[in-house]
Amino acid sequence: MLTLSLCMILKNEEDVIKRCLNSVKDVVDEIIVVDTGSVDKTKEIVSSYTSNIYDFKWEDNFSDARNFSFSKATKDYIMWMDADEFLTDKSKERLIDLKKNLNKDIDLVTTETHMCMDENNNPRIISRRNRIVKKNRDFKWTGFVHEYIKGSGNVFDSDVSIIHDKIKLNNDRNLKIYKINIKKGIELSDRDLYYYGKELYCNGFYDDCINVLNKFITKNVWKEEMIDALSKIGECYLLKQEKVRARTYFYKTFEYSEPRGEILYNIANSFDEEGKYMQAIRWYEMILSLEIPTDCNQCINLCCCRFKPHLNLCVCYFKINNIAKSYYHHKKCLEINPNNVYVIKNEEFFNSLKNY
Repeated sequence: MLTLSLCMILKNEEDVIKRCLNSVKDVVDEIIVVDTGSVDKTKEIVSSYTSNIYDFKWEDNFSDARNFSFSKATKDYIMWMDADEFLTDKSKERLIDLKKNLNKDIDLVTTETHMCMDENNNPRIISRRNRIVKKNRDFKWTGFVHEYIKGSGNVFDSDVSIIHDKIKLNNDRNLKIYKINIKKGIELSDRDLYYYGKELYCNGFYDDCINVLNKFITKNVWKEEMIDALSKIGECYLLKQEKVRARTYFYKTFEYSEPRGEILYNIANSFDEEGKYMQAIRWYEMILSLEIPTDCNQCINLCCCRFKPHLNLCVCYFKINNIAKSYYHHKKCLEINPNNVYVIKNEEFFNSLKNY
C-alpha cells in the first residue's frame, strides 16, 4: 500500500479545519500544515492532529506556500486539500482503496471537486483537478494566485470526489493580489490574464473584465479557457443589460465547441428576461436534448443542464398560458430537487389550481 502525505496551507480557518481533518485523518499517513499568519485558534486545533506545523511568511504568492508545504512531505505520494474541503464517507473508502491498488507507475492522480451543494447534498458544480502527486517527481505549483500543479507523466483519473464547502468569503483577496503584482510591474501570463479577468467579473468590475478578457481571447490559448472567457464577456454584457451584444459572445463559443448547457442557458435566459418567451423556450428545450456532460476538466454547472431549464420552462409556459406544459416542467423540478424553495412554492401554487 502506498503512503500518503496531506499538505495544507492555512490562515484563520478555525471554523472549518476540524471538519476537514476529521474526514481525512484516518486515511493519510502524515499531515503537513503550513500556517501563513493565523491569529485565531487554527494552529491550536491543528496541533491535536499533527505536530508537523510550520510558519511561513505570506508574500502574496500561493504557489510559494504550497511548494514549501510539499517540501516537508516524507511519504510516497502527496495530496493537497483546502481547509473548507472534506471527504464524505464514500470518498474516504474510495481513497483507501486507491492507496491499496494504485499502480506505482502513476505520477499524478486527479479527483473531482464538488461545489455549491444543493438542498439534497448534490453538487451544482463539478470540476476535476490534479490532487495527488508522486513525491519523487518533485512537481511544483505555479502561479501566485489560482495556482496549479505543473505535472506530467502517467495520470490516473480517480473516482474520489472532494466536497468544497466555502464558508468564509474571500471577496477581493485574489483581485488585490493581482493588482499588487501588476503594480510591481510583473507581466501577467496568458493564464493570469484569464483569471484576472474572472476576478474582475466576480468583484463586479464588468467593463474592466470585458477589456481584459477581450485581450485574452486574441491569444493562442487552451480551448476551454477561450470558451469560458467568451462566456464571461457575454455574462458581463448581460449584467450591463446589453443582451443582444451578450448573445454575440455566447454564439462565438460555438466556433470552438458544440453547444453547452451553461452557455445555452445564458442565451435562453437573455430572451426570457426580454419577455420573448417562445425564443427562450426553444433554447431551454435545446439544453434538455443534450446529454449531461461527464468531462469536467473545466467546471460544469450541472444546474444549467437540467434543473434550471425545467424551472424556467415552468415559468415560460405559464406566461404563454400553457398550464399543462408548465406543470410538466414543475414535476421534473420536483423529481430533481423537491426541497428547493422555488419548487416548494410552485408546488403550493399548482395545488391551489383546481384541475392540476
